[in-house]
Amino acid sequence: MSEILDTAVSALNDKIDGQSFDGSVKFELNGVGAVRIDENGVSVGDGEADCTLSADADVFQAIIEGDTNPTAAFMTGKLKIDGDMGMALKLGSLLT
Repeated sequence: MSEILDTAVSALNDKIDGQSFDGSVKFELNGVGAVRIDENGVSVGDGEADCTLSADADVFQAIIEGDTNPTAAFMTGKLKIDGDMGMALKLGSLLT
């Protein structure tokens, strides 16, 4: 497994900190792999999801670290969203 994916899982678990998430969201890191968040927590995986977020690994890292606003990344085309936009918003509120 990629060090980038391991770091992403750890960072997202820290952000979620035991809060429940009803639904599923997948982060596709271009050229690296995917991280999935669902009611069971955060894991590496490329399974089906209600919403898929796609970005380069550096954009994803900047979003997780709070250096980049996810809405700004979306509006500038650095973050792509496919599927249930409500799930993306729900995740955004969970991570802040």
